[in-house]
Amino acid sequence: MKIATWNVNSIRTRLEHVIGWLSQNPVDVLCLQETKVVDAEFPRSPFEELGYHLYIFGQKSYNGVALISRQPLNNVTTGFTSILPDIEPEWDEQKRVITGFIEDIRIINLYVPNGSEIGSEKYQYKLGWLTILQKFLRSLLANTPNICMCGDFNIAPDNQDIHDKVSPESHIMSSVAERQALEDILTLGFADAFRKFTKEGGHYSWWDYRAAAFRRNLGWRIDHQYLTPALYERAKSCIIDTTPRKLEKPSDHAPVIVEL
Repeated sequence: MKIATWNVNSIRTRLEHVIGWLSQNPVDVLCLQETKVVDAEFPRSPFEELGYHLYIFGQKSYNGVALISRQPLNNVTTGFTSILPDIEPEWDEQKRVITGFIEDIRIINLYVPNGSEIGSEKYQYKLGWLTILQKFLRSLLANTPNICMCGDFNIAPDNQDIHDKVSPESHIMSSVAERQALEDILTLGFADAFRKFTKEGGHYSWWDYRAAAFRRNLGWRIDHQYLTPALYERAKSCIIDTTPRKLEKPSDHAPVIVEL
């Protein structure tokens, strides 16, 4: 089974790229982030023509997540409040969380807030959102041993996940507080599938559009596939496919694919 995650930075803008990639890489489940479209306007038919089922949770112009699966998914839920009904509903105003089961695996597709800049109001929102995510995962883990948690985390876990022209401690997506929040989540029982197979640095999933960052490989590894222990043992490979980043007017992210 192959599960891919990809921040497409607008599904309508990048539709041709995504359909082309999916035709060449017929993964079992494709998890999309930043779809940037309300559910009624999501371009469903090109995916359905390829034989995929769609589960979407979107909003106009911002955010948005989707699960695109070769077989129907079970128990699909959206947002935090579907699992944590007691939390404040504003945590789901931004469409960032969708989950569903394929066989015995719960897939959790996430688009973590960027945070804008350290110390800003959006930064505090990001840290609060990650705290809610930890509660959400703890609740799910009580009944679900096999979880694949993937998406755009907007956090580089380690300095080797960032090009060397950045000062990590003073940069959004690599500050001490963000990394600690991610570490607190992972200690619930998740491991980084990519690092099971690739130990060295220099491998990235996002490159800024500016300063010829992709050509110069000035990137960040912020898109992740995290697995609970039994799934981690079942993982056969985890790769970053940079091919779509080479296309004309691409997403600034590349797909990350785990094979179980």
